[in-house]
Amino acid sequence: MVNKAWRIIPRPVMETVLNNHAYRHRVHQPLILHGPRGVGKTTLILERLLENWNKGPHVTGYVDFAESVIDNHPSHGHSFPWGSWTNCTPPALPTLRTQLENCLESMAEQGVRLGAIGSHQICKTMGKWHNLDTSLKRIIGSDNGVRVSKRGLTVGLWDKAVCTLSARLNAGEIDGVLGFGEKGGIVSGEEGLYYREGLVALKLAKEVIRVQQGFRANAVKRLNKSGKFSRSLANSATDWPYLLLELLSEAAQADYFQPKLVLNNIDVLKSAALVDDSSVSASMYHDSLIWRIIALGANETCLPVILVTSDSYYSYSAYMDFGFPDIFISRETFGWTPQQAKVHMVPDYFSQSEWDLIVEVLGPNARHLFEIYALKQSNYYRTLMDDKESTFEDIVDAYLAYLQVTVVNPAMDRALSLLEKFAVDALNGKIPKDKLRFGAPWRHPPKKDDPCLRSEWAKLQLKDFIQCLVNAEFGVNYFADCSLEIYDDPSVNAMIEVGILYVQRDPSFFRPISRAIQRCLVRWLVQERMQMSFKSSLLFYWHRVFRGRSYRHLMLQVGNK
Repeated sequence: MVNKAWRIIPRPVMETVLNNHAYRHRVHQPLILHGPRGVGKTTLILERLLENWNKGPHVTGYVDFAESVIDNHPSHGHSFPWGSWTNCTPPALPTLRTQLENCLESMAEQGVRLGAIGSHQICKTMGKWHNLDTSLKRIIGSDNGVRVSKRGLTVGLWDKAVCTLSARLNAGEIDGVLGFGEKGGIVSGEEGLYYREGLVALKLAKEVIRVQQGFRANAVKRLNKSGKFSRSLANSATDWPYLLLELLSEAAQADYFQPKLVLNNIDVLKSAALVDDSSVSASMYHDSLIWRIIALGANETCLPVILVTSDSYYSYSAYMDFGFPDIFISRETFGWTPQQAKVHMVPDYFSQSEWDLIVEVLGPNARHLFEIYALKQSNYYRTLMDDKESTFEDIVDAYLAYLQVTVVNPAMDRALSLLEKFAVDALNGKIPKDKLRFGAPWRHPPKKDDPCLRSEWAKLQLKDFIQCLVNAEFGVNYFADCSLEIYDDPSVNAMIEVGILYVQRDPSFFRPISRAIQRCLVRWLVQERMQMSFKSSLLFYWHRVFRGRSYRHLMLQVGNK
């Protein structure tokens, strides 16, 4: 039996693409690295790139928003979910905001230590977007009743506020942040004053924005209560991270200070839970943050920002929501092809016969390969192999059963609940009539508020959809007729939302996230059909004949993108 430690295998092409983007000190567009779950996007960033992106002049801030999902993250002793992060307990939005802001603040402090960010630069940058006089007067006037002339210039107010805040802060703490107490941290008196002033100015900027957000607190509370949209209030929630991004972008210099930002699992931010009225909703905060990054890059230039995600929304829909199809730089990865994976896996980790079985049943998904190899090294495998009638196929079958029970079945249950919610919304008149047009298989949800009828209707719709995918060989080109009408189907949206289907950008078709998940979907359909009563079976066949879906005209053809 092969007993070899798992190793991280280089991916030269994707590494080169990402390095070409990250090694520029400023760029015009953020980059989205996206692809199905389990193909190694996070591993590529953490194990192959992040260390080099923090050498020499390069400083990289890495934020994994999913770290706050305690039950489904490796940092808490768990594994990443195969389904969507929306299936997990959503983290609190203030936690994610603090995580992002702390990362950017540490990068800005490093810019101050290098002399790339100074007090007057912070004042000038803030002055482009904020009226500072009132906030500065409040900060100064709150210190022992100091009075300021109403005719004081903004720069004068700023300098006085910096002096006022310096007196309140602990000098030893400031020197510790600047590293003056460390070996080699000795600087001249004038230089030290400049660095201290820059760091205090950074804290002053945060205090000014906090004061201004206090002015809008009641407006934000009313906005959250009404559920409406306000661009100015959404932008006010992202003022502090955006100011830090702008300061870092202005301070970036080739071969001296080159900051960059990696936001992993950005989709978690979009679905975070709003636990108080200190901020706008998570989706509004997410959209405002990304939109301001785009605007900064387009209007001036921005430090390299890389968004990493497995959510299908960022394959195509996000591009249209934020403007046009090329508003982001798209880098989509599907992991290894079977031929590429075989080069690395055979014979180091699997024999040829084992590999033939794996690639046929599970596919070359890197995470599947790692998990099946870990299962192969377990005591369970050794015990099983002691039985002369057992084979490696039994291990693969056990792994498929694990995926079926822990991944696919719970995801299908949630998809059914989403379809039931669609039926409730249709009953209450919340679904537009054009989505319930003549001929649509989902046009006739239950007319009564009966949970049993809704459950039967939802299960009928989902079985019909999976059967349709099987008939289309799991290769449906959603752009084939240039209409995107397939997204009117609630079953499509439910399966994408739970993360079982992945929507590709190029070529434009959606499919299960791996061959193993595809096999589990077929198993789910077979099991459901075997459990149908005669009446349910008759209704299913009637539905397939008279109302059933058919996406064979959207099947991906060779040479058609």
